[in-house]
Amino acid sequence: MNKELLLSLVERIEKLNADAGSIAADIKEIYKEATMQGFDAKYIKKCIALRKKDKDEIEEEDELMQMYRFALGL
Repeated sequence: MNKELLLSLVERIEKLNADAGSIAADIKEIYKEATMQGFDAKYIKKCIALRKKDKDEIEEEDELMQMYRFALGL
């Protein structure tokens, strides 16, 4: 077993985990700032998710949601 390689891999993963925690804290602060400016963080999150999708996928989801809402009387 290559102990040096294993240690290197573990250390790299630990660093990335630490970076991810820092980035998550930064994102949380931006959402907090948005809320303080009068924006709703829930809808910002939804917009971010939508921006990851293509137009056809968004339209299909909207159509399906309308069908389900209609079926449920919403």
